[in-house]
Amino acid sequence: MDELLDQHRDYVLRTVEERGVRLVRLWFTDVLGDLKSFAISPAELENALADGMTFDGSSIDGFSRIQESDVLAVPDPDTFELIPWSEPGAAEARVFCDIRSLDGDPFEGDPRQVLRRTVKAAHDQGFTFYIAPDIEFFYFEPPVKGEQPQPLDQGGYFDLTTRDAAGDLRKETIRKLEQMSIPVEYSFHEDSPSQQEIDLRHTDALTMADSVMTFRLIVKEVAASQGVHATFMPKPLGGVQGSGMHLHMSLFRGDENAFYDGDDPHALSPLAKSFMAGLLVHAAEITAITNQTVNSYKRLVPGFEAPVHISWARNNRSGLIRVPIAKKGNPLATRIEYRSPDPACNPYLAFSLLLAAGMRGIEQGYALPEEADANLFEMDDAALAKLGIAQLPQSLSDALNTMEQSELVHDVLGEHIFEWFLRNKRREWRDYKTHVSQFELDRYLRSV
Repeated sequence: MDELLDQHRDYVLRTVEERGVRLVRLWFTDVLGDLKSFAISPAELENALADGMTFDGSSIDGFSRIQESDVLAVPDPDTFELIPWSEPGAAEARVFCDIRSLDGDPFEGDPRQVLRRTVKAAHDQGFTFYIAPDIEFFYFEPPVKGEQPQPLDQGGYFDLTTRDAAGDLRKETIRKLEQMSIPVEYSFHEDSPSQQEIDLRHTDALTMADSVMTFRLIVKEVAASQGVHATFMPKPLGGVQGSGMHLHMSLFRGDENAFYDGDDPHALSPLAKSFMAGLLVHAAEITAITNQTVNSYKRLVPGFEAPVHISWARNNRSGLIRVPIAKKGNPLATRIEYRSPDPACNPYLAFSLLLAAGMRGIEQGYALPEEADANLFEMDDAALAKLGIAQLPQSLSDALNTMEQSELVHDVLGEHIFEWFLRNKRREWRDYKTHVSQFELDRYLRSV
């Protein structure tokens, strides 16, 4: 292992020299999933790879307190990539970092370390966790404070006409993604005006979390270069569907898909069913992480293709988990799709909790409930209760209250992130609850 790490470090140093890299940007995220960065010169890179770079963690949300502020950013050489939008003749590169305490231990406030820890626990049981996200987002004219977002077009699902004004932006985004070793499977205009979707090819969870962070930056960089504003806000427009990040997930043992069973009517192994059951049992507990903003819950409402009910089915998009039918019965393609997350979440924390919930289902032998293949949006509460189908939390406040009672979430995130996240998001809810909206003024100012 140490020899392989040395080889990767040598490759990075050699590439920096051969490609004339002027700056190396060290990337990491805060607890909410906002990308952070500072730059070092190539002369500092060898030392950074060996010992990390010290910085003041107290200035990063959710990291250190003032009295224990310094932490280390330790570059992961596997994530080294040249930045394709660098200025000509001034090449730059980026590398993701693990954050460590000064004594070298993993830093408890680092979301990437949470995912590393959770992935390792699954790997110790022989599993690799793969994820392929379908990421939705909007393009708008540059926003003006106090005014409604202005879409670039009025196109709809799969439109390929002059109404799809963002086609060139999508193509340039895909070129940049592939230049940074992030392969794309599909891209198209989504259902809402000026809404886009780009689907990434599956890879292991840690690599995919890094890719999602890179993806969000590239989408915004390409849009800004053309005077356009890109946003991953879950519900920027009323009356149309919002943006989700549907996650296609599977567990592999070596080259074998542990979710596949050719003798099962749904091609799902007992292990896959227990994993799904774990997701359903713990879904409400992890929703504050997969849907972390006040605005997230304006997407999770009936009638706009987003899931509301904690259920599963093969081709029913009103439920939380969908089991896509694999093409030609391909064992490697058997997977499940978890539909509630949105692209504003912290992918490191969301992937960690999804994996942990599924693994809990496997370890404790959770039983998968019956498939809910009806349109749940058309059923009343009494009918849903009779089927034993509960709802996801309907507000950030409800989600936080459920999360606070969760042993699973506490154990996966650790005390530091768990407590900080609750405090931060409760403050967001208080700010929202005390804000007087235009809706209230229009509805009540004259009539009450």
